[in-house]
Amino acid sequence: MEVENIKPWLFRVLPYQGESLSHFLGRFRQANDLTPTGLGKAAGLGGVIARWEKFRFNPPPSRQQLEALAVVVGVDVNRLVQMLPPAEVGMKMEPIRLCAACYTESPCHKIEWQLKVIQGCDRHKLSLLSECPNCGARFKVPALWIDGWCQRCFMTFADMTKYQKYY
Repeated sequence: MEVENIKPWLFRVLPYQGESLSHFLGRFRQANDLTPTGLGKAAGLGGVIARWEKFRFNPPPSRQQLEALAVVVGVDVNRLVQMLPPAEVGMKMEPIRLCAACYTESPCHKIEWQLKVIQGCDRHKLSLLSECPNCGARFKVPALWIDGWCQRCFMTFADMTKYQKYY
């Protein structure tokens, strides 16, 4: 048997509605036990995956880069484009923001939370959180969210909902 002809297989991960590319890439990497470098190599993109996971989209991902990623992750390239911020809207790379009420309904980081024009959650009429209300730790990039809780004190995102204020 020739080892060269064996292609690696990967678990498919379906994106959530409104999910950010950072969160999706983290979930995909976790399901497939990949590092950002490993995913970058598989897609032929090098270190760009680590940048995208931190919302560093300058320069923005090219169509060719997204097509290469789409082949590896098994998601349509147009769906990947939806996980990016709109070209004409500014992004906040920091702090990472969260609507705990939304996360409770659909466990993913939404790209809209990082847009500069967004101050709160229109769906729930709640302010966005940028740190754990229990211990004050800033949220890590969504690619590192694994279990939906603060990585310092383990308070769940669902429990953080009661600390969000109406706006």
